[in-house]
Amino acid sequence: MIYKDAAQLDSSDALYYNAGTVVPRNARDVARERFGSEIMTHLDHLYRVAFYLVKSEVEAQDCVQETCVRALSAQEQFTPGSNLKAWLTRILYNFFYDFYARNKRTVAAEDLVESAGRKLDFFDTLPVSNPGPEAQMLAQELGMRISDGLKEIPDEFRAPIVLVDMGDFTYAEAAEILSCPIGTVRSRLSRGRRLLQKILSGYVLKSGAGS
Repeated sequence: MIYKDAAQLDSSDALYYNAGTVVPRNARDVARERFGSEIMTHLDHLYRVAFYLVKSEVEAQDCVQETCVRALSAQEQFTPGSNLKAWLTRILYNFFYDFYARNKRTVAAEDLVESAGRKLDFFDTLPVSNPGPEAQMLAQELGMRISDGLKEIPDEFRAPIVLVDMGDFTYAEAAEILSCPIGTVRSRLSRGRRLLQKILSGYVLKSGAGS
């Protein structure tokens, strides 16, 4: 039949299926993509932590990028179902410590802690509610002051504040991230708060006098 003959593919034409254009997706590839997607959900958190540690937007972005690369390379070391946020933060902190903190001189913490006999607890002065626009503006300004104040605190005392007070990590999680005992985290957090209190005490007193 003419129709049947016409339906036959002419094998003389140079038409060949390019098997290389199709890449099979095995279970490992799928798992890696899923893991990468989970990492993406924590990028904002990682950036905030990195920014308060390195005190530079550009360097914070570099830290986050390196953290993601290291996390993907070490995927097999992550235990599914455990705290991915804490695991990523530990990678970030280790990178920060290796490339920033280790080669940086820190100021003497005792010099910053010394105060003129004032025992104003800065953290107790933070408002628990927002009564109006003026308080909202003060809170925004206070947030900027805290950010600037953290830059003046030595790394070992700044990290616990960033993790516990700002990152909502527990003492145990912070201890795992920082690779130190829980007691050390508590001690450094207490001293870090005192340092921040000293730095911000003038602003808190000024704000209180104007209210």
